[in-house]
Order: sequence, then structure tokens, then C-alpha cells
Amino acid sequence: MRTPEALYRRTAELLDRARVAGIRYVDAARSYGRAEEFLARWLGERRVPPDSLTIGSKWGYRYTANWALDAPVHEEKELSRAHFQTQLAESRAHLGSHLDLYQIHSATAESGCLEDASLLRALVAGRREGAYRAAGVTLSGSASARALELALAAQVDGERVFDTVQATFNCLEPSLAGPLARAHDAGLGVIAKEVFANGRLTDANRLPGDESLVRGLRAAAGARSCSIDQLALAFVLSHPFVDVALSGAATSAQLASHTAALDVALDDGARALLEGITEPAERYWATRARLPWS
Repeated sequence: MRTPEALYRRTAELLDRARVAGIRYVDAARSYGRAEEFLARWLGERRVPPDSLTIGSKWGYRYTANWALDAPVHEEKELSRAHFQTQLAESRAHLGSHLDLYQIHSATAESGCLEDASLLRALVAGRREGAYRAAGVTLSGSASARALELALAAQVDGERVFDTVQATFNCLEPSLAGPLARAHDAGLGVIAKEVFANGRLTDANRLPGDESLVRGLRAAAGARSCSIDQLALAFVLSHPFVDVALSGAATSAQLASHTAALDVALDDGARALLEGITEPAERYWATRARLPWS
């Protein structure tokens, strides 16, 4: 049964296993249901020292689905200074001194948030005042390169606003490889998200039209004694500009599979296959928009 307590116990078990496996970054958001609440409870129950894990969260969306997968609207977005201040207070109430990284959730060039002087000053002020140690930006969509340009250019009194960037990067959608490498060279930490393309780069992919993709990946993984998800994660981790890759594991089996990807070495054949399945960005994002909420 999907009661809050049952979900917390499942979350705590995964966090315990992740910590034992050596994972040291945990990513949450105000809009991820009770993610911050569950994480804070786990940190307290396990008496985790603030400096032993890096905790990131995000602001910008409100969660509105009330645990219902079939809700007509799951989240509402507002990237204003007032909303930042409201959600920062909420995140701090849960995570306190454990909050290391606070990120704008899915910033876009069109939203104007990356050129909003008042908001940018507030982000820098939060870091200076110790509300969090680093300010970050997460990106989504086919126009992410432009948003990343704006994020790199954002400064307040000569001080760079953003310390990290989190963006979609996988073998179906690697279009940000160049911009992310430049961001890394400029000193930003790079966090890769959606490394499994929302399930399309796993053996569980049943999306109509992806049958040939899955067959090819399954054959390549089998020939190398690994799984599709391990192959996909190894591809992401093989790029030197990637500092952190988000697992998104929801089960112990998924977590074990993802951590095993650290031992997968890509040969030339595997790399050529993974580089050969790249989709045009517009097509990739159109497909993503049609995926069911889970």
C-alpha cells in the first residue's frame, strides 16, 4: 500500500543501501512530494553528520498531485524571487544545515529567471548568508544550451551566481555535451540527469516504436555481460565533464544495477553503438513529453 509511512520506509532502505554503496550525493526538490521531509527524517534518525553527504534540492515547482498518479496537474511552476524565498524557507525547515546545494528547477531562457537581477541577487545572498553552500541551475528541453549560456554569464557584483548545472545527458540526447564540457572547464560542477532517458534506456522499455532500439541495446549489453541500464550509465560516466550522474533508483535491485555500472568499461564497439542511436533533440523531447507520468 502506498501510504506515506510505507513510502518513507522504502526511501530509508534505499538511502541506507546507497550510503553503504558509497553514494555521497542525494538530490531532492520541493515538488518531489515529501522528498525533503523523508530525507530530513532519515538524516535525523541515522544521525548523519552534515559534512558526510552532499544534499541538493530545488525550488520553482509546487507539488499539487497529492500522491495521485492520475492527477490532472502534478506541479505548478513559478520562478520568481518571492517564490524562491518561500520555498527556501520550506527547504531549510526540513533540511537545515544539511542543505548544501539549492537549484533553480528547470530554468529556461524564456522564463527570464536567468536575467532577473532581483532573483540573481537573492540567490547570491542566500549563499553568502549560509542558507546553502552552492547555488545551482537545472535545465530541461531542447533549448537548454541557450539557458546554460545565460547561467554561465550570470553575475552579481562580479561574483558568479551558479556553482553547478544539472542537465539531461544520455546516449539518446547528448546534444549538451559541448556546452556542459565548457561549463565544467569554467569551474561549474556538472550533474547529469535522466541518464536512462526516463526508462527508455532500460530493459523495461515497452514504448511503441522503441522495439528496435531495445533489441540492439539488449544484444550489446548481453555480449558484454551487463544490463542495458549499466551500459547507458557507463556511457554517461565515460565523459570527463560529468561530476555526478543521478541514478533515480526506486528499488534496491535498480540501485545495485546502477552501482555495478561503475565496473563497466566501454569498448569501441559499445561506444560506437551508443553514439549511433542519438536522436534529434526535438524528436527526443517530443517523445519525452508523451511518456506517462510515473
